[in-house]
Amino acid sequence: MTITTEHSRPYTHGDLHRLMGLMTGDEKHGPAATSTLDVLWVLYDRVLRVGPERMGDPERDRFLLSKGHGPMAYYAVLAAKGFVPVEWLQGFGSYDSPLGHHPDRVLVPGAEIGSGSLGHGLPIAVGTALGLRAQGRAEPRVWVLVGDAELDEGSNHEAIAFAGPAGLDRLHTVVVDNSSASHARPGGIAARFEAAGWSTVTADGRDHEALYAAFTAPHPGRPHVVVARVEPKSA
Repeated sequence: MTITTEHSRPYTHGDLHRLMGLMTGDEKHGPAATSTLDVLWVLYDRVLRVGPERMGDPERDRFLLSKGHGPMAYYAVLAAKGFVPVEWLQGFGSYDSPLGHHPDRVLVPGAEIGSGSLGHGLPIAVGTALGLRAQGRAEPRVWVLVGDAELDEGSNHEAIAFAGPAGLDRLHTVVVDNSSASHARPGGIAARFEAAGWSTVTADGRDHEALYAAFTAPHPGRPHVVVARVEPKSA
C-alpha cells in the first residue's frame, strides 16, 4: 500500500520530524519521543507485518507501545503509514483529539494497547504471546517497545523471568536505552535478559541497518530482545 503526502510522494523517514513538528503544546515529552523515532520507523517500514488494511487480521503482528508517555514519534509513524490522518496531528493533546498524551487503543487506529503507567507493556506482551500460542497461531509476532527506565519496575522482571523458560519465541522486546534508568544492571541491560534465557542483541538505536539486522536475527526457541542505545536523555 502506497501512502502519499501532499506532494504526491511516499512518506519517508525524513518526513517524520516535520510530522512531529505539527504536534504542539505542553506535556510533549520530546526527548522520550525522539529516542524512539528510528526504532519505530525501522519496525513499521521494514519489519512489522501490519497495515491499515490488516488491523482486524488475526494473523497480523502485534506492536505494543509500553513507552507511551512520549507518543509523538509513534503518532508520526502511524500517520506516515496511513493508520491515522495527518490532519489529526495538529490537535495532539487537545481535549477533543483522539491523540492523547498516552495512546488509547479505542481511539487510535493501529494501537494495540492503551499505554499508561510504565511497566505494563512487557507483561501484556507476554500474555499476548501466550494467548496466540493457545489459539494455535504460529505466524503472528508480538513486539513491545519499552524504555530503560521501565526496567526499574518489578512487573517487567517477572515477565522477563517467565518468558525465557516458557520459550516464547514469537515475543520480541525493544529496550530504548537513553540512560534514564535509576538502577544500574550488573553487566548491562542485555545481561538481565540473557540470565532468563532470552536471545539478545545490542545495537545503535540510530543506525537503521544495525537495527534491522538486530530485529531480524534468528532466535529459535527463545524470546528476543534488542537493546537500542541512543544519546542520553540529558544530552
